[in-house]
Amino acid sequence: MAFKDEVGIDLGTANVLVYIKGKGIVLNEPSVVAINDETNDILAVGEEARKMLGRTPANIIAVRPLKDGVISDYEVTERMLKYFIRKSCGGSKFFRPRIMICVPSGVTEVEKRAVIEAATQAGGKSVYLMEEPVAAAIGAGLDITGPDGKMVIDIGGGTSDVAVISLGTIVTSMSVKVAGDSLDDAIIKYMRKEHKLYIGERTAEQMKITVGTAFPREESVSFECRGRDLVTGLPKSIDVTSEEMLEALDEPLQTICETVHHVLENTPPELAADISNTGIVITGGGALLNGIDKRIKKRTGIDVIIAEDPKSCVAIGTGKALNSMDAIESRQVNQRKQIL
Repeated sequence: MAFKDEVGIDLGTANVLVYIKGKGIVLNEPSVVAINDETNDILAVGEEARKMLGRTPANIIAVRPLKDGVISDYEVTERMLKYFIRKSCGGSKFFRPRIMICVPSGVTEVEKRAVIEAATQAGGKSVYLMEEPVAAAIGAGLDITGPDGKMVIDIGGGTSDVAVISLGTIVTSMSVKVAGDSLDDAIIKYMRKEHKLYIGERTAEQMKITVGTAFPREESVSFECRGRDLVTGLPKSIDVTSEEMLEALDEPLQTICETVHHVLENTPPELAADISNTGIVITGGGALLNGIDKRIKKRTGIDVIIAEDPKSCVAIGTGKALNSMDAIESRQVNQRKQIL
């Protein structure tokens, strides 16, 4: 079976999405790898490995090779990418696509080089980078080619990218390592402090999705949280309300709002006026947190729109950018030489 030779990858801290030109998104799996610590063999990747988080014996470790939007374990990332590329493209060892990968807007040259090298070793014929806010804006359906200013907030697993885009380029931006994982950590810390209950990452994520909120809900909802009592050491379950989750998530959400405010302060007045008229668009998994749009609107006074299918916006935008791959290739070739 023939495949297109151009692949777009949203290499996220929480999930990896693969877009094949002409086919759309063909893979969406967690960025988790299960490894036998004794033999260094990979036992599972993606959803299978995610189910093992916090539940593996001593000789098996389930790891996230990406942290805060960048590679923290180069070798595991390379092996994970190789697995996902082959799974997406039919398993052919001879398939060497041109790859477009999204990276946070604030990554360093060293971090860019690590991504390029990992993707090349994983089977990429040539690898190009695209900033996540630009891809997110394209995936959200925004026309970024005109002179009007567009503002995008991409809240992923490891980073939140806030950018103002005009004429196809980022005018001003800021990336903070506070996003979905930080919200989970905040819930874990809150439960330890307020309820003396120890919970795992998966439970915290489930609480965030079910009762987490960034703005007071009209009706309170609750969640039966199960964990280990830090006093007795025994299993325990308690009901946690959305009001408590609002308190637990306040600090990381405040950081994200401060970042949005900072970017607006540094935006040229004409573009700021455009944003005031058209609103701010939120993408990424964090856009699904209840009330996040209301909280940012309260802070900025600007209408906030949640993109359709926010979790896929970066991957979709990367896929659309593949249509301009030749132009992007010629523009980035010099930059790539400098990085390498």
